[in-house]
Amino acid sequence: MSQPRRTPRRRAWTALTLPALLCVLAACSAAPAAGGGDDAVGPARDASPTPTGPPGTLFDDFDYTGADDPSFAAHGWEVRTGGGGPGIKDTWSADGAAFLSDPTAEGGKVLRLRSSTDGTERGTTQVEVQTTSRNFFTGTFAARVHLSDEPTSGRDGDHVVQTFFPISPSDSSGNYSELDFEYLPNGGWGSVGPQLDNVSWHKADPPDRVHHTLKRRLGGWHTMMITAMDGKVVYSLDGKKLFTSSGKYVPRERMDIHFSNWLIDLPFAGGRRTWDMKVDWVYYKADEAVSPADLRETVDGFQGTGTDHVDTVPKP
Repeated sequence: MSQPRRTPRRRAWTALTLPALLCVLAACSAAPAAGGGDDAVGPARDASPTPTGPPGTLFDDFDYTGADDPSFAAHGWEVRTGGGGPGIKDTWSADGAAFLSDPTAEGGKVLRLRSSTDGTERGTTQVEVQTTSRNFFTGTFAARVHLSDEPTSGRDGDHVVQTFFPISPSDSSGNYSELDFEYLPNGGWGSVGPQLDNVSWHKADPPDRVHHTLKRRLGGWHTMMITAMDGKVVYSLDGKKLFTSSGKYVPRERMDIHFSNWLIDLPFAGGRRTWDMKVDWVYYKADEAVSPADLRETVDGFQGTGTDHVDTVPKP
């Protein structure tokens, strides 16, 4: 089970209505009708701005050219390059983040997170992508993630952790909050795996948390969902509930959203191996419990209109 991550009512405007609204706005801003003198057109109006999306919503399809794409940073993302843990400390590298075309991706492209090792600290790189705005609190978090049961290249056996989680900006926060999806295809910390851990934290140091473990091989695409509302946190995988935490094991402050692919330890040396994790899209809805069906409808709505990015989450 996870160690601390770092060292020191449905609204009227859903995605189903978004395509229709976009079409209406497009029609309103179109050229005047045929025969359109001033009398036919009527009074002049200011052009309606294109909406950025439903309020309190983050959606990103990861349609970028690379980590150095200006839109990547402008949309509130960064690749971790600093020190610390978890896993093999001080091995975080931007080289592991790439944006690739993928025929299995709903949006056509994926964020690929690649970690690699030859069994030595010097020969190890880990990768993490995170939001730069810490404004995610209660509501619904979701992502479509591709998990790997085996390395993309090299010998199997590494204790790799493939994760999606919102987390407090600091481990030392008095209101520390963290909600984890962690997949360990080969186990770790004494477990043989494969396993999916869901962990709700109250404190990082000393660790104070509750968790649930699903013992199942999960290689492939999955929709991960966390709903934090009304004093409880519900974790779901592909529309099926896995675990609920409550009491003190709920968010107490605003968090950032992270995806990471890292190694617990280095169980053997010799021969380079690489591990890939992919993210198709990520979604957040503030202060609302979104059902799996509504989530699917929302994502389909954005993708059906070619909407790659929406961010209307209020800033703190």
